[in-house]
Amino acid sequence: MRLTKSTDIALRIVMRLAVVDGAANPTTRGVAEVMGVQYTHAAKVVAQLQHLGVVEARRGRGGGLALTAAGRAGSIGHLVRELEGVGDVVDCEGERACPLSSACRLRYALRQAQEAFYASLDPLRVDDLVAAPTGPVLIGLG
Repeated sequence: MRLTKSTDIALRIVMRLAVVDGAANPTTRGVAEVMGVQYTHAAKVVAQLQHLGVVEARRGRGGGLALTAAGRAGSIGHLVRELEGVGDVVDCEGERACPLSSACRLRYALRQAQEAFYASLDPLRVDDLVAAPTGPVLIGLG
């Protein structure tokens, strides 16, 4: 399974915000630069994270980004599910439906593998992802 670029960026932003929590409020532009992503992509992802209640974004003087309590305590598996959206690993009903779709065991097996992937992320929280050695590296960036 492969995560979308947006999900990858979102996880990196959340991890960065987790280690700078309480410090000078980072901006979307600042986090994008430190994490090595384009500002436009980061802005879209921050808006999505804000919509999900994971990140709080404040404008103006004293503004910036902050991880919410729900964002810090939430399951990484749940967050990845929300970011990736619901769907099968393969598109069996696409433009030309697969001739095996009525009797295919592969689709079911792939669906189970996808759920196992998410289930392995379910017990993880942001703090788990930023524990040493990752946290100190994140703090040292920028």
